Amino acid sequence: MLKYNCLVVEDEPLAAEILTDYIKQVPFLELRAVCTDALYALEWLQKEKIDLLFLDIHLPRLKGMEFLESLKNPPRTIITSAYKDYALQGFELDVVDYLLKPVRFNRFLKAVNKLKEQPEGGLPPLSPRAERTHLFFNVGRKKVKIFLDEILYIESLREYIKINTAEKSILTKFQLGEIEELLSRNNFIRVHRSFIVAKDKISAFTTTDIEINAIQIPIARSYKELVLSVLEGR
Repeated sequence: MLKYNCLVVEDEPLAAEILTDYIKQVPFLELRAVCTDALYALEWLQKEKIDLLFLDIHLPRLKGMEFLESLKNPPRTIITSAYKDYALQGFELDVVDYLLKPVRFNRFLKAVNKLKEQPEGGLPPLSPRAERTHLFFNVGRKKVKIFLDEILYIESLREYIKINTAEKSILTKFQLGEIEELLSRNNFIRVHRSFIVAKDKISAFTTTDIEINAIQIPIARSYKELVLSVLEGR
């Protein structure tokens, strides 16, 4: 899988830590460095190919917008700011998106997915390779690798989700809507407010239930029409 090299330009440690964690959870993003000011970021841009910039506006020495305007061939850029006031200026500079702090993971995913939809400036679209796609999930103090093609279904348990494979189940702190967006371009479909299933693991279905690995999973009324149309190939 091709990856976009990312540079975070952020002088707030907590905001930088959140972005770093989000980037590590997305398979097609690769974090190269975190810079606390724009001049340090410029050094990175001069010595390495950076595909995506996460840029704060209020930075020491040189402000984010001034820095972006100074670049002759800037990489794709996502603005991160606590202020709405600069959104228009940002989009005039052709930024990918404008994220307001504190940045939520589902909003972050929506922004970075735009890279795959509309590649620009010589940035290549992602092209899959033979390697298996996986994600790491926080389980206690460990990060556990889960291959997407092993997932049978995912169940919401309030602020946690339970990811079930044929071999094991893990419990991790995540919102089902966030994981749904992360998996939206893969082999998964949401069938209920509490369940996402792998389409190729479905062994049977009715108008009210799906069967995976001898487990019955309900189809909610609000999802019924979409789910049946997908499964019946309509």
